[in-house]
Amino acid sequence: MFLLRSLFAAAVLLSALPAVAEELRVQAPQTLSGDAAAGFAPLLAPHAGKPLLINFWASWCEPCREEIPALAALQARGVRVLTVAVADREADAQRFLGGAGPGLPLAFDRDQKLSRALGVTLLPYSLVLDARHRVVARVEGALDWSDASVIATLNRLMQ
Repeated sequence: MFLLRSLFAAAVLLSALPAVAEELRVQAPQTLSGDAAAGFAPLLAPHAGKPLLINFWASWCEPCREEIPALAALQARGVRVLTVAVADREADAQRFLGGAGPGLPLAFDRDQKLSRALGVTLLPYSLVLDARHRVVARVEGALDWSDASVIATLNRLMQ
């Protein structure tokens, strides 16, 4: 039953929008509220007062797998990154991340409560939070995190 539910969730997430993002969509700061705030509280606590890039992904999602090494490179450059494996088995997520993104922090959203509370309809999906943990940018789909203009925008947002 879990497998069928996961496959259905994957089909919904992957079919909703194009898989490649055009840009890092900057927005007015938006405070997390309701279920999203409650679900994120324990994940954000270790990063209090620090900007953060949160990436929702899954080991079975090819665009997700392709962008993990670039996220690891961002973290190596000092960007705080938190990855959240959605509807994924812990062993699969840990195994993949251990090889492609060593050192990236990993949280799990196996039941998709957190991703649903945030309106995630596609993987990968990323949020950029400022130091007050307000959403200041979103990315729906894969993004070239190594692109100079993306890095410049990200650095500006995370100051």
